[in-house]
Amino acid sequence: MTTGVVSHGSVGADQLAGMLRAAERPVALTGAGISVPSGIPDFRTPGTGLWENVDPMEVAHVGAFRRDPDRFWQFYGERFATLIDRLPNAAHEALAELERRGLLRGVVTQNVDRLHRRAGSSNVVEVHGSIEWSVCPECGARVELERVMEIIATAPGAPECEACVAPLKPDVVLFGELLPEGAMAEAYALASEADLMVCVGSSLEVHPVASLPGVTLAAGGRIALVTQGKTPYDSAAALKLSGDVVSELEAVLAALPAAS
Repeated sequence: MTTGVVSHGSVGADQLAGMLRAAERPVALTGAGISVPSGIPDFRTPGTGLWENVDPMEVAHVGAFRRDPDRFWQFYGERFATLIDRLPNAAHEALAELERRGLLRGVVTQNVDRLHRRAGSSNVVEVHGSIEWSVCPECGARVELERVMEIIATAPGAPECEACVAPLKPDVVLFGELLPEGAMAEAYALASEADLMVCVGSSLEVHPVASLPGVTLAAGGRIALVTQGKTPYDSAAALKLSGDVVSELEAVLAALPAAS
């Protein structure tokens, strides 16, 4: 399949809108780029990426949590503080609206920021987990983000389980951990059944999630890219919109018939 690359604008938006209307089982796959307009930096952009000034193997590896939970939480406490009040942007809201109109079966996301759910998407597969909860490795207790932040504010260091005093672990996938089997099984099922996968704000380089567009292609579906920068799937995509994700998805919604 040859690519129909379109930078951005009404022509590309019209094409993607037509693809969504024609699809029977469309899904979305999102990465860090969809949350950048909400003020959340991505991970590797030079000068602004989250890993620009810290080594993720030292602050975001499961071994770091086990060795020194207090130091681990110095980083994650600051990270959570920057995420807790972030709001969904119009790109998140556009995907939620597409789902509401029956034009998306669901969203598979690499993001842990819970913004898809806050925007109104109901079928969200969070393959890297979510900041919504932290868990106790000892007793399995689950603590909501807001309560975790209250504990951190009153007691420096790692927040502890109020039942057994063990350090809590964020319910997100750290370096050195496997992705949750249930979420990945659900993601692969959606990808294999999809006749259209719309990939938004992802470089599609982090595996195993980066393999999902290939699953859709192997099953006979098509992929459309809404992202800035190159991806390994550029030559296989039926369409690529490379403008700002908010502008692109707002234009796609505008190209669709008004909701009833």
